[in-house]
Formats: sequence, C-alpha cells, structure tokens
Amino acid sequence: MTSLVELRVLEGPNLYFPRAAVKLTLDVSTITEAGDEAVLRFARRIGLRTTRPGAAGSGFRQRFALRAVERLVRAIAGEAGTRRLAVRVRPTSDPDVVVVAFPWRNRGRARALGEAVAHALDALPTPDVEAAVSDAAAEVAAAPRGDRPGTITPTIPVVAVTGTNGKTTTSRMIAHVARTSGLVVGWSNTDGIYRDGVLVEAGDYSGPSGAGRALGLDGVQLAVTETARGGILLKGIGITCNDVSVVTNVTADHLGLQGIDTVDQLAEVKSVVPRITRKDGWAVLNGDDPRVLAMRAVISARPWIFSRDPDSPAVRDVLTDGGRATTVIDGWITVLAPAADPDPLVELVDVPMTLAGLSRFNIENALAAASAALAIGLPRDAVVAGLTSFRPDAEHNPGRMNFFSMPATDGQSISVVMDLAHNEAGLEALLEIMAGVRRPGARLLLGLGAVGDRTDELIDALGEIGAKGSDVVAIGHKEWYLRGRTMKEIDDLLRAGAARVGVTDIDTYDTEVECLAALVARARPGDVVGLMCHAERQEAYDWIAAHGGTPDSPETLSQKVRAARA
Repeated sequence: MTSLVELRVLEGPNLYFPRAAVKLTLDVSTITEAGDEAVLRFARRIGLRTTRPGAAGSGFRQRFALRAVERLVRAIAGEAGTRRLAVRVRPTSDPDVVVVAFPWRNRGRARALGEAVAHALDALPTPDVEAAVSDAAAEVAAAPRGDRPGTITPTIPVVAVTGTNGKTTTSRMIAHVARTSGLVVGWSNTDGIYRDGVLVEAGDYSGPSGAGRALGLDGVQLAVTETARGGILLKGIGITCNDVSVVTNVTADHLGLQGIDTVDQLAEVKSVVPRITRKDGWAVLNGDDPRVLAMRAVISARPWIFSRDPDSPAVRDVLTDGGRATTVIDGWITVLAPAADPDPLVELVDVPMTLAGLSRFNIENALAAASAALAIGLPRDAVVAGLTSFRPDAEHNPGRMNFFSMPATDGQSISVVMDLAHNEAGLEALLEIMAGVRRPGARLLLGLGAVGDRTDELIDALGEIGAKGSDVVAIGHKEWYLRGRTMKEIDDLLRAGAARVGVTDIDTYDTEVECLAALVARARPGDVVGLMCHAERQEAYDWIAAHGGTPDSPETLSQKVRAARA
C-alpha cells in the first residue's frame, strides 16, 4: 500500500475522540493529483455527486481531499455494516498528507477498516476504483472482530496533570500532600511508578501505561498521573476519565513531532486531559496562560484557576461563573470562592518549593498543587502541611531546581543548581533562579545542553538564551538522548545561538558530569553554577557529594536569597 503512511491504534481518550480510536496518516496524492475524470468518478462512488474538486494540485483540490477521505471512510464502514461512525479528518503541514481518525470497539475490524481505506485510495487512478471500494468494504466485513479497548475506568479518585513545564513537580507535590493527609498514593511520572513514596518501577511512565500501573497498585486510595504530549498522541490516555485535572502551562516544546507544529496545536493536545474530567470534578487551569485559560470552552468540569494576580480578569470571570481560584494576596497563597472571604492558606516564604518566593514557576506549581489537592477533597490542614514540608531536593523533587553548596576558599561556597530545563521556558526559569541567589559581583556559569528531538530553532534558541543570561557558558552533551542527531549537530546549533549574542568562547564536554566538574573548577566563591541535567542526574549527585557538596536546606536557600538582595 502506498497511501498508508501510518496506522496507529489509540487505546484511550486522544486528540480526536474521548475514547479509543484509530488514527490513519494517509498520502492522498492519488486524490490531489488525479485527473478530472478519475476524481469525479471517485467522488460519485463515495456519494459526492455535486462536488467541485478543483484542479489537480490546487488548494481547492486539497480541501476536497479532506472531505473525500471522510466520505470514503464512512462509505466503506457503511457498506461493511457500520451505519453510524464518527470520523475526524485533519490536514498536516504536507498538503498531500492527511490524518483521519475514527473510534473503535473491535480492534480487528478497526484495523481492517484503516487498511481498506488505503486500498481504495491506491486504486483511485485506475478504472476499477468503484469496485475497489466495494472490495474494501468486503474486506472489513470479513475481518475478525478482535479485542475490545483496554481503557481503564477508575474506581478510585484520580488527579491527572499535564502541561509543558512543571507537571512533574506539580504531580509530586500533589502526591506528597495526599500522603501527608494519610492516604496511600500511587503516582506515575517521567521517573517511574511510585506507591506511597516508594519507587516500584523506574522509567518514563508519563504515558497511558503509567496511569494503569498507578491505579493497579495494592491498597492505593488516590492516583496522581503525569500525562505527557507523546502518550496522548501515540497511544491515547490509559483511563476513561479523571476527577481533577491540572494544566500547568503550554509553551513551545517537542514541536515538529507527530504532526504537532505549532503551540496552538500543542495546547489542543494538552486539552485532552481536562476534556475527560468528570462533570462534577474540577479542571485546574493556569489563568495566566491564555491558551490554558481558553480550555474552559472545551471542558464539562467546573473551572478552578490559579493566577499570581488576584485582580486578573480570569479570576473575576471564573468566580462570577461559580468557579474557584487560587492566587497570591499579601504574600499568602489564598483560595477565592464566590460570595466568600478569601481563605489564606500559607505564606509563600513558608513554602520551600517557591525558593523563598524567588521562583515564579514554582509559585505557579504550588498554586496548582494547592488547587488540585483541595479540589480532590484533601483536608485544608493537610494541604498546608504538605506545601510546607515538600522541599526542592533530591528526595522530594529530583532533577528539578535542586540546590547545593560546594566548598570554596576562605570558608565560602559555590552554589550549584541542577534542573531539567529542557526547553526555552525551563532554561529561562533556571537562569532566573541562578540570578536570584547570586551575590553582588558574583558570576553565573551555565552548563548548556539539549536533547536531539527538538527542532533546530529550539536548540538554537537555547544557545542564545543561555549565552545571554550567563557570564560563562559550556556545553555538556547527553549521549543517551541524541535521538537521531549527532553531538556535532547539537553543538553547532547551540554555538550558533550563542554567537548571535556575541558569545563564542565555549568549551564542549561529552557528558553532563564533565561539564559540571569543569564549571565548578572555574567558579569563584559566591558564583552560581547551573546545570541543565537530563541524562546523568544520579551521577551528578554522586559527583557533588564526592567533592564535598551538600544539599541546601530551605533555611540555607533563604539566606542565599537574602544575601543576593543585600
């Protein structure tokens, strides 16, 4: 088959439907390039008798192709015995490639329908296209029904977290708050599957299998699931619904993959999570992110927004509509409800994850976690206790804004900050934090890196942002995350971005740990070393410990912030 680019079976709610679906990626050049007589004959066969398909290769023909593929799927399904079938068709960045999706109940018949559509498209240029559609329908009717979808309907409360940045930190905070309240919590994220704080299985479980594993753990009373873009697009969500959803933000990341080329398209993917939130549940949305706030239009659940601005229009609108909001008033994390006095939960300075109020992103993560915890019904006292006891260290939040002190001369120290910082927003947040603990006259030294499955433009932008925001920059590669690129490709792109802001004196190291060691060796007392750490987190922890480094307590971090402001 030349028309079938990909047939993917999505096991649960997805970008196209709130239930299991088949996604076909089709090369429709047989339609867009066909002669007038052939395309009109094809149109009549699938029931488009008065259509005007336009000239071959024209924009009108491309639009016709979208409509024709939808009718072709319905025609084959109808003649095979399925009279009512929902079908969604979308264009892609390639005018000759479209995506078509339809829900399924029987895997064998669904796959057969997808293959039959491609068979019919392959036959379009021939005089036998009319018979080919009938033959395709016969193929589907004769196919074995196959398995039913394995999507899980939860029997315990579920909090599902998605977004571009902050979803791992936020899901960890929610799980910690729930454990503080006495619940046995199962949660899945990019690090693995956890039961009551204990790692059950390491690996990236931010896809559908992670949700299923977290729900299936013995004695679990609440599940917290991190839901990433890739899992939604490649397999669908593993559960039919959630009780509370959280969308942290949507920024440029992973663009150019699986047909998602713009931030608006990425927001649509993320919106799948709040779309399947129960009607009597809560969708916790970032009121400061317009794309996230716009998801109010597609949810059935009640809206609960979080915003750093208590006077924002988003807060007013949601409260007017009977929703809830969590914000900051006079330095306190505060919950707002219609026709009620504000409820101040806890001061920001008492929430270690906000880094003494320094981290804008972690303030937002704390607001989101507090909202979700209250929305799922956790006691107010437990929410406060959880927020004040969750720390930015390797135990509570590994790999995210972890602070250390390294010994330097004269009894002074060098600060080290490790963070994933995997995209532009993440790197900007890391640099913001580094600058917030830098004492007057000290320098920022950045270990820059990128994984290979980012666009050229994004990797280039990381080089520019990193070079502009630091005094010394070095590149530390991530060998296990090249994902089809070479180190030289990534190196060249990072250097090109840095050169645009006049920075060309950049050393390169094959590993993140080598880069960290080199920057610490160059640092002077009071300097701040930041490492974009993705591949060698534990190795970096071990190196820091072996060279006398110690994790910063919240008290130590507060002292650094105060010293930086002196």
